[in-house]
Amino acid sequence: MLKGKVSIVTAASRGIGAGVASVLAREGSDLVIASRDSARLEKLARELETKYGVSVVPVQADLTKREDVRRIAEAAIRHFGKVDVLAYNTGPPKPGAFMELSEEDWEYGVRLLLMSAVWITRDVLPHMVERRQGRLIYITSSTLKQPIPTLTLSNVIRISLAGLVKTLAYQLGPYNILVNGIMQGYVDTERVREVAAARAQREERRVEDVIKEIEREVPLGRLAKPEEIGELVAFLASDKASYITGSLILIDGGRTLCI
Repeated sequence: MLKGKVSIVTAASRGIGAGVASVLAREGSDLVIASRDSARLEKLARELETKYGVSVVPVQADLTKREDVRRIAEAAIRHFGKVDVLAYNTGPPKPGAFMELSEEDWEYGVRLLLMSAVWITRDVLPHMVERRQGRLIYITSSTLKQPIPTLTLSNVIRISLAGLVKTLAYQLGPYNILVNGIMQGYVDTERVREVAAARAQREERRVEDVIKEIEREVPLGRLAKPEEIGELVAFLASDKASYITGSLILIDGGRTLCI
C-alpha cells in the first residue's frame, strides 16, 4: 500500500509511535524514526529492516528543541530525497490540575505539544509543496473532544492542533497535500501502565484492578493496541484516503460520548 513512500514518525521508540512505524514498514514505506531514546530507536530500526525489508533511518531528537527537530527532515532528504508522509506523534506532558502546574510546565508543554508540530511541519512542507503531494497526519488525543480533568496541559494545548489541521487542509488542498488528525483514546502503552501503577500505589490498589477500571470506561472493554493507531495512519497515508482532508478522527473504542 505504501511501497516507494518515505514516512517520518516522531516519538517512535516505543508506544504509539513504535506501533505506527511498524505498520508503515509492513506496508512497504521507508522510514525516518525519531526519539530521544537512541538505544530503543536503533533496536526498532534494525528490527523493522530485518522483518519488512525497508530502509529505516533512526534520528535521536528531542522534540522540544528546534535544532533537534530540524535534523529529522534533513535526514529524510539526505537519505531518501523526499518526504511523502509525516506521522507526527509526541509524548505526554506533565499531568496535573491547573494550580499544580508552574509557568515553566506550561512553556515546556507548548514546545512539546504545539511548537514541535509547527517546527517539523515547516521543515517538511517545502518538499511536499515542490512535489505537489504529501500527507500530514497529527496524532493528538481524544481530550480534544472530552477533556480529562487531571490532564490540564493536554486538554488545553493539544486542541491547538485541531486548528492547525483545519487551517492547513484549507491552505494546502491546491497542492494535493492532505492534512488530518487522529484523536486516540486509551492505548496499551508503557506510559499508560506506568500511570496506572502510580495511581495504584497512591490508592493502595492492585495495578490490574486500575487497568480493569480504565477498560470498563471503554464500550469495547479493552485498551487499543499501538498498531491499531498505526492502521489508521497507514490508511490516511494511502491512496485509499485520497479525498479525506481536514478531518479529526476518533479511535477510542467508543469511549468519547460527545458528538
